[in-house]
Amino acid sequence: METLDWVVVGLYFMSVAGLAWWVIQKNKGTATDYFLAGRHLPWFLVGASIFASNIGSEHVVGLAGSGATDGVALAHYELHAWCLLVLAWVMVPFYMRSMVYTMPEFLERRFSTSARYMLSIISLVLFIISKVAVGIFAGGVVFRTLLPKLSLDLGFMVMDSFWIGSILVLILTGIYTMLGGMRAVVYTEALQTIILVVGSALCTIFGLKAIGGWEKLRETVGDEMFNLWKPIVPEGVEGTWAPEIVKDSAGEVVRQAWYFNGDYPWLGMMICAPVIGLWYWCTCQYIVQRALGAKDEREARRGSIFAGMLKLLPVFLFIIPGIIAFGLAKTGTTGMTGMIGPDGKAIAEQAQSAFPQMVLYVLPLGVRGIVVAGLLAALMSSLAGVFNASSTLFTMDIYQKYRPESSQAHLVWVGRMATVVMVLIGIAWIPVIKGAKGLYDYLQGVQGYLAPPIFVVFFLGVFWKRLNAKGCMAAMLVGFALGIFRLVVDTPVSLKLKGYENGYTPDSFLWIVNNIYFQYFSILILLASMIAMIVVSYATAPPDERQIEGLTFATVTDEQKRESRASWSAVDVVSSVAVLAAIVAAYLYFTG
Repeated sequence: METLDWVVVGLYFMSVAGLAWWVIQKNKGTATDYFLAGRHLPWFLVGASIFASNIGSEHVVGLAGSGATDGVALAHYELHAWCLLVLAWVMVPFYMRSMVYTMPEFLERRFSTSARYMLSIISLVLFIISKVAVGIFAGGVVFRTLLPKLSLDLGFMVMDSFWIGSILVLILTGIYTMLGGMRAVVYTEALQTIILVVGSALCTIFGLKAIGGWEKLRETVGDEMFNLWKPIVPEGVEGTWAPEIVKDSAGEVVRQAWYFNGDYPWLGMMICAPVIGLWYWCTCQYIVQRALGAKDEREARRGSIFAGMLKLLPVFLFIIPGIIAFGLAKTGTTGMTGMIGPDGKAIAEQAQSAFPQMVLYVLPLGVRGIVVAGLLAALMSSLAGVFNASSTLFTMDIYQKYRPESSQAHLVWVGRMATVVMVLIGIAWIPVIKGAKGLYDYLQGVQGYLAPPIFVVFFLGVFWKRLNAKGCMAAMLVGFALGIFRLVVDTPVSLKLKGYENGYTPDSFLWIVNNIYFQYFSILILLASMIAMIVVSYATAPPDERQIEGLTFATVTDEQKRESRASWSAVDVVSSVAVLAAIVAAYLYFTG
């Protein structure tokens, strides 16, 4: 980083600060304004904000890292732009009609207050152990790569660049999020989206130039890095039903249980990945809150479709740079070779800094500063989004229930304090992430264990009017119990606690559970949750028709149908078809 690069980064921070200050001046001090931007957001801000919130730390750092180690395998998750079309056409009408602040509040309308409390608590836990902590950790990874010698002696401890970067990003983002609420978040995210897309595109362009073009890249890394469809059992390995892992004298796996294979097998990607995608894009407060802040159903739908268009970009903005970094390392490019192990494969831990290394060693003066600004924009927008979502959940779903007489100003104050607490708890989880296989693997694992029951109660609840509150609670209790059990089993191994450095005792029950690929375990949770919801619902009384009016497809009134139909036109349909066509084209191309 030269002086010009730091000038560009400084201009970025000044722009964000200036925009945030301008927005803060417009705040009205009400809960609706603070948590939903007064419900006046146009489609462009809705879409840009959804994209910027999603494309944060786990994408910039984690996706590039996974690109270096596993190629385009995780592009499955990025091609879930179709899930945003489900949000636009299926879920948005229900959410906008109900005028709710949060997803748990919608669940209360459909089922019960108990369901609202449980989802609120689980969502907060999920945000803390994934979004908040991963965002802080990724900020540290970036600064550790860009400024490896930076340190600060506090007397009782010495903070290295990792912790300095984490805390710096945390404080700057926290300040404008706490003061400006969602309005400040979405306006700054719109600016950050532009910087992020431009900066990342430059990284891809200069990376391809450095390696000699697209065909040279494919020749260097091999066609398998461009294959979305990984086999259920790795080539050369015998798959078994018995829970075993057998290695030869050289330490190579020659026989193992097919459900132990963690190399993104197509079966898990086809079943588990869409479930996580539909939960995340259609029912997660972190994302849907932007649509709830739209002016009306038309703006919410168009914003969701626009976000779907933007969602197609990460494959080329983050995964491809990671593959380029691996290719440059294989060709011996200065500064990149440390990513390759003796076996010629990428080292997972070193690959986490693939994107920052591309910035350091590939980009020219000045451009480097633009890309770093985009990198910081992604980190800050992701954190800002989860701060605002967490404070909304706690304030509107938990605190206001106990203190219904609270004034609007008091609710805003509680929301700000909730943000501070969430950050402090998130910091404590950083060691868990450090021990995980990779940043993106960690995040997908956590989501894979906790998302299925939420997906089940929302989608089955909207499509199947006979399902009731008791069935909803049964699904969440069974699903979350299984998910938390798996997290408890995995955490000691991820942390490498004393006695667990090499995992559990081979062939033991916990060893088997820990080795089952997270996507397959997620499918088990999905099936268990569905069975629990259906069986308990049909064993108890049906829900009151008046309570669920307008909240399921079977109970939508003719007037509500006419209003929804009037909110879309041919432009929305054509845009949605274009998104689907682009997804199909990507699936047809990335086949190795």
